[in-house]
Amino acid sequence: MTRVGINAQKLFLTRDYRNAGVSRYIQGIVSQLPRVPGPERYLVYSNQQLAEWPGVAGQRLHLAPAGMPTTAPVARILWEQFLLPALVVRDRLDLLHCPLNVQPVATSCPVVLTIHDLSFIRLPDRFSRAKQRYLATLTRYSARRAARVLADSAATKADVVAAFGVPPERVDVVYPGVEADFRPFDSASSEDIERLADFRRRHDLPERIILYLGTLEPRKNVDRLVAAFAQLARRGVPHTLVLAGGKGWQYEAIFRAVEQHGLTDRVLFPGYVSREEQPLWYTAADVFVYPSQYEGFGLPPLEAMACGVPVITSNASSLPEVVGDAGITVDANDVEALAEAMRSVLQDADRAASMRAAGLARAATFTWQAAAEACVASYRRVLSDHDAPTVSAP
Repeated sequence: MTRVGINAQKLFLTRDYRNAGVSRYIQGIVSQLPRVPGPERYLVYSNQQLAEWPGVAGQRLHLAPAGMPTTAPVARILWEQFLLPALVVRDRLDLLHCPLNVQPVATSCPVVLTIHDLSFIRLPDRFSRAKQRYLATLTRYSARRAARVLADSAATKADVVAAFGVPPERVDVVYPGVEADFRPFDSASSEDIERLADFRRRHDLPERIILYLGTLEPRKNVDRLVAAFAQLARRGVPHTLVLAGGKGWQYEAIFRAVEQHGLTDRVLFPGYVSREEQPLWYTAADVFVYPSQYEGFGLPPLEAMACGVPVITSNASSLPEVVGDAGITVDANDVEALAEAMRSVLQDADRAASMRAAGLARAATFTWQAAAEACVASYRRVLSDHDAPTVSAP
């Protein structure tokens, strides 16, 4: 039996903003680990709010809730650095997986570390000074100490190698997956028809929309999306632009852009979108546009493709890896190119249909089962290397 511990303090099964991003990554992989045959037994160190996980916890996977309020950032850091090392010894772990950038400074077993992105280095002004320094310092230390590093994309792997000097052969790319409820609308299903119609009524949505879904913040380039949409509006395109998502930092520029272009009646801000409603927002759109300047992976374009929606995104960082040839990638700073890409999809039905089919096929290649299998392969490689006898030079 191989004992693998997983730091799952950021795992939430709630229906709020906490069940996103890293939480969904941990949930997607951990839920599939027991389905990968092998001798591994998993001990999931969850936060104090997650004591049960029906359908997942069982013979090969057990939850170990923290005995302190680790949902608070300071408490979580203290738990990770001082209590987790003691638990590693107590539970006789063979390996520890830390799925969020940082590992304990002191630990008695090999560590597999997941790094999702290096936004705190690439975009340092997005963080408070204290948080940026903590992440930059501890992630650098952790990446260099870890037995293996898992990166969400080849772009993030390149960032890790360049920023921290980690040998590329010690970094594995493990792509995230997409959940089953992100699926295309079935026009032959009365249940789907009624569900979508009810969704449109509740949100008072027009028939034709262009969708962006994500945090409203500078690196997402939403103000340039507004400028590109303004060009389409002047050309008579009848669509409404929907900018869905919670407010991040410096979001005021987006609202100013809407006012400056005279689009107050053509742009909707529905605010934070719950996890349950995300597939419906994608399904309601004619095209999904995500012109972000930097992403460690970029789940929204993948989710949109899985829902059968044509995707336009930027050619920066990991995003071309996500959409491949199924989507359109443009320079996120080129407003003209962004406007032309949207126009080409909205006014060419054949192209839109082709992109929908290609997107569905592309999205089907990203599964949490494959991600879990890749994680297990990394675990086994670490343990194999760790157990290999050392041969002294003659």
